[in-house]
Amino acid sequence: MDNYQLESELQHLERVLSHMAAEHRFPLTYWRNRLNAVLSARLVPSQLKRARKLDDLLRALETRAPEVG
Repeated sequence: MDNYQLESELQHLERVLSHMAAEHRFPLTYWRNRLNAVLSARLVPSQLKRARKLDDLLRALETRAPEVG
C-alpha cells in the first residue's frame, strides 16, 4: 500500500471501529483482515501508533463478541 492508501484505510477504520458494536452487520473478521493488512505495511511512527490503537479497540470488540455456534 502506498502512503495515500494507508492514510485512507486508517481514517476509514478509525471512523468505523470507533462507532461499532460487536453485533455490527459486518463480521469482526472482516475488520480484522483489513486492519492486519494495514499492520503488515510499512508504517511511519504516527501511523503505527494509530494502527495499534485500532488493534486494541478491535481486540476489545472481539473479546465482547458473542460466541458463534
